[in-house]
Amino acid sequence: MDYIVDDKQLNASVFLLLVNKIWPGNYDAERTQNALSKTLNITAYDGKKLIGCLRILSDGYYFGTITELLVLPEYQNKGIGSNLLQLAKANTPTMLYFGSQPEVERFYEKNGCKMGMQSYTIEKKRE
Repeated sequence: MDYIVDDKQLNASVFLLLVNKIWPGNYDAERTQNALSKTLNITAYDGKKLIGCLRILSDGYYFGTITELLVLPEYQNKGIGSNLLQLAKANTPTMLYFGSQPEVERFYEKNGCKMGMQSYTIEKKRE
């Protein structure tokens, strides 16, 4: 496994192969590339295959959030998500605030994250 912190070579076509295996959808490649350019991308590769990605969105001083932590299903429960999270902790410019699905809370707690404030959402339809 190879891990890259601040993977500047990550492109939308490779990222969307990963995303669609976890969250199938019709994603716009140009908008995805724009989104990737605004985050610190920490990636995991098995050879040339992207198998995991954690993205951090931060203002660099006050606020940071993990936008997503994705690992291909066939690579889950092998420590890859934990490694990505440890790299995020070591390389974030700020504290990180993020939400979690209820079934994943134990993973974050096991990795030293503390439960904080309740999260809320304001939904917006994807255009």
